[in-house]
Amino acid sequence: MAGGGKRRGLSKSCALLIVMAGIERYAFKGVASNLVTYLTDVVKMSNSRAATTVNTWSGFTFMLPLFSAPFADSYGDRFFTILASSSLYFVGLVGLTLTAFAGSRSTTKTISIFFLYTSLSLVALGLGVLNPSLQAFGADQLDHDLGHDHEQDQEPSSENKEVESDRKSQFFQWWYFGVCAGSLLGVTVMAYIQDTFGWVLGFAIPTGSMLLLIFLFLCGCGVYVYADQGSHLKSRPFQRIFDTIKGVVTRRSKITLENNHDLNAMELELQGKPLCNCSNTEATTTTTNTSTKSLAGDESSKTGLSSLKTIKLLLRLLPIWTMLLMFAVIFQQPATFFTKQGMAMKRNIGPNFKIPPATLQSTITLSIILLMPLYDKVLIPMAKKISKNEKGITVMTRMGIGMFLSIIAIVIAALVERKRLKISKEMKTSPNTTEPLSIFWLLPQYILLGISDIFTVVGMQEFFYSEVPVRMRTMGFALYTSVFGVGSFVSAALISVIESYTKSRGGKHNWFADDMSEARLDNYYWLLALTSAISFLMYIVICKYFKSSSDEDEDKCDETS
Repeated sequence: MAGGGKRRGLSKSCALLIVMAGIERYAFKGVASNLVTYLTDVVKMSNSRAATTVNTWSGFTFMLPLFSAPFADSYGDRFFTILASSSLYFVGLVGLTLTAFAGSRSTTKTISIFFLYTSLSLVALGLGVLNPSLQAFGADQLDHDLGHDHEQDQEPSSENKEVESDRKSQFFQWWYFGVCAGSLLGVTVMAYIQDTFGWVLGFAIPTGSMLLLIFLFLCGCGVYVYADQGSHLKSRPFQRIFDTIKGVVTRRSKITLENNHDLNAMELELQGKPLCNCSNTEATTTTTNTSTKSLAGDESSKTGLSSLKTIKLLLRLLPIWTMLLMFAVIFQQPATFFTKQGMAMKRNIGPNFKIPPATLQSTITLSIILLMPLYDKVLIPMAKKISKNEKGITVMTRMGIGMFLSIIAIVIAALVERKRLKISKEMKTSPNTTEPLSIFWLLPQYILLGISDIFTVVGMQEFFYSEVPVRMRTMGFALYTSVFGVGSFVSAALISVIESYTKSRGGKHNWFADDMSEARLDNYYWLLALTSAISFLMYIVICKYFKSSSDEDEDKCDETS
């Protein structure tokens, strides 16, 4: 895979961080996948309040990287950030375990809601900071393996580009495999333990997993590569953005460079620009007496323009980001209403074993693991031959296919729920009616969501990573996760508004009634299908006019050549 003197395979530090990513997903899924059951059965929340709580918590978790990433990219020490956030994550899980223990020991079986929410907030805060920092720290190890010199942006040869591309692909594939493996174990094993052996053990095991993660992370101190993020201005894009905004607000008329190191750093940055970028030629025609002054002013204006350009680049991604929100709303359903749907269905396998409804979420991960090779080895080569495109299908097309499949999945969910309600009503009117609908009727909607994940979620990662500047790697991950964060808040808001409206029309019309024979989740699913279809059509229109940053750079180079 590697050429020349390059080492084959991933380094020890990359492999260790991939294992840690899998452990983190195991801990998170061990809590999140079955949390709605804990809130309804143990904490005694209503279906709607439990779903709103889970969605709000998920939204908070996924939104935090959007705020933590700028500081991690600009000022943060990633090693310390990972250690601090994982410790906070661990404390939150300890608190969650204590709530379950207190509830089991209390004669009234009551749980402090304040302590529960505090524990969940600590988990969300730790996870929101840990995830982007861990992946960016892994990318730092990969950059070192590839021999990148961050002080100089030299253009690699075509052979080295191919080697780097293969190594990056290998790293992200193994990273994704580690995340999927951890998610699969968390959903299947922990859901069974929680339903069979209780919630104290069900929360204590993820807590122990996070303690293991911290231990492994500290064991790797001797093999990690520590990137110097603050060595020069180019490695701190958000610091430049903050400085630019500050300068505009305070109406600074002049920006000065503090020392020769800053001037040299800016010179290196300008030298690293592509040849097709236009430069201010007037600076070269000034007299010797004013050359230093002109250069400083030119460098400062370049820095300001670069920062404003970065802000503009992020804003131009907003339409695509917005259209992906309904996909994220649909993706919240397996951990909330799909699970509640399964609890009202026949779950027996044999006389003694019942399927925990949350374990069906494992089919999403299994679909990804089993079908990802089919996507890479069969679908993409076929698409390359048909479309004559090097990538087979573009990233935008890939995301669109996943959005369309998620709409089909929610339509199937609505049809299955309507069938379940019909059988439930027949059982009430006629005692001799056939048994309730089997939980396996839910498998198609889970599997389709897994297939849509392969297209949209992986496409989103590639899209946001490729559209932001290379020095904003953590921000690229944060933009991707923020889609699911805002999507969770949108889902929670939809539930609150719909419940408020349907409750006002009488108890029998409440879509989220605690009695699943009276609830109308099918109507909710149809509403999600309709809004997602509208969002998908708008996405198609936006894609026709959207131009990626790489295409714009090529056009500029063509114009100047």
